[in-house]
Amino acid sequence: MTDYTAADLQEWGAIARQIGWGAADILIEMQTTYQLQSSEDGPVTTADVAANDYILSNLQAAFGQQFGYLSEETFKTQPPAERLNKSLVWVIDPLDGTKDYIKANGEYAVHIALVHHHRPILAIVACPVAKTVYSAALGQGTIAERHDGSQQQMHVSSRNQVSELIVVASRSHRDARFEQLMQQFPCQKQKQVGSIGGKIGVMIEQEADVYISLSGKSAPKDWDLAAPELILTEAGGKLTRFDGSLLQYNQADVLQWGGLLASNGPCHEFLCKEAVRLLGEIEAKNS
Repeated sequence: MTDYTAADLQEWGAIARQIGWGAADILIEMQTTYQLQSSEDGPVTTADVAANDYILSNLQAAFGQQFGYLSEETFKTQPPAERLNKSLVWVIDPLDGTKDYIKANGEYAVHIALVHHHRPILAIVACPVAKTVYSAALGQGTIAERHDGSQQQMHVSSRNQVSELIVVASRSHRDARFEQLMQQFPCQKQKQVGSIGGKIGVMIEQEADVYISLSGKSAPKDWDLAAPELILTEAGGKLTRFDGSLLQYNQADVLQWGGLLASNGPCHEFLCKEAVRLLGEIEAKNS
């Protein structure tokens, strides 16, 4: 039994989309005035905090405490029961790609997802510099809304020849094992983009077809993936673990360990199997 309707998703999505635009405006406005704060988990800026406060305060004003909230900037100080006991939880990354924000290369995004029983049902990915907000609702497709108010239904590419697929890769988060995998992976065309939201954005703009995440000393977290996953899958793509299983969100551990693969779909299972095979060979060789 669900505790929401398709009409609810439409209403909630409209609210979240406006909040996404507002957060994007904050990040643009603070690009030249932010201050850097120290963090054991990586850089944090005053822009991260300002966008987070804006998103949380607006979501809580609209939805109150019947929803849970999981945000990158506050989860460590939040009692886990506040979110784990809720069936509907907002999962928020106010600034995905802080390193890119600091570099001022424009490759950062805002993620807002609504998760129902551990799976995303609503998603917003705002790309401030591109002046685009992607939104998706379960079963209702993915829309790109541009700054001029125009809207476009989004679909991943139809490329189905492995050699023609374009991999969108990180500039950071590339350890030796990942580099070895990429050198042997059957798709050799690459495009580099910063944040995960930005990577999935170029996939639904048909500029790339495959994204791979391979955890090492750390792993992506719920807020990195929940919103991007839904805007990809509602545009016809796939995102799974290498074994084909779906990701589960809003659990006690917010880290998404292991190998993850996002694609435009046609070659998904083959690429997952190739990643497992190649990693096995790499690990055997390195052992």
